[in-house]
Amino acid sequence: MTSWQPWRRIGPQRSPAGIVLIADHASNFVPAGIDLGIAPELLDQHIAVDIGVEPVAELMAQDSGIPAHLATVSRLVCDLHREEDHPAVVPAISDGHAIPGNAGADVEARLNLFHRPYHAALAAWLDEVEPSLIISLHSFTPSLRSAPAARPWEVALLYNEDDRAARLAMNLFRAAGFTVGDNEPYSGRQLNATMNRHAEAHGRPYLAIEVRQDQIAEPAGQALWAHLISDVAARVALLLEAP
Repeated sequence: MTSWQPWRRIGPQRSPAGIVLIADHASNFVPAGIDLGIAPELLDQHIAVDIGVEPVAELMAQDSGIPAHLATVSRLVCDLHREEDHPAVVPAISDGHAIPGNAGADVEARLNLFHRPYHAALAAWLDEVEPSLIISLHSFTPSLRSAPAARPWEVALLYNEDDRAARLAMNLFRAAGFTVGDNEPYSGRQLNATMNRHAEAHGRPYLAIEVRQDQIAEPAGQALWAHLISDVAARVALLLEAP
């Protein structure tokens, strides 16, 4: 193992309820030797990182004992939530911003350095802990630069073919008074790479949760949503086990 790897693990090895968390876009880190050719301030924006996700995951690990597998490299370097052959696995453009340093990039080298080790470690960990429920945590912008229409959902659930956990969670979030997206603003039928690979392919129930970034941009919101997501996930896990 090298001194740096494209993932890190936080929290206990197993949670009491068997829940685990994955965050493919938790970091905006760009390793030495890679020049994306963009303004430095863009690394703090959504094109580089899912804003708020890392602190929420850390709070969930600390306060609810939910272990997490977090990316440690920016999605602009290699998007770990895309299939290896996806055209945006090393994006040349993101939300209208050109990423000139990725033009002509050695995609195979990026896959070997980042994508494959991340997913190999994730697969081995999931096989070991045999989770009862996987949380895949992301965040989305209130609007996009390239599509400025307002997004009204505070939280959304994404899924491809397996919606059993998502349906339960949507009902729970709605009962708590939230406007909940059902495969919005993104559809899990198109963008579900990590859960297709590590959950649906193995019959593992999962919650692919998207939280609107203004909800978790500050510590108070991060604490609130860490509690909310942990509570909903625990209740979903119990409901899935019910006869």
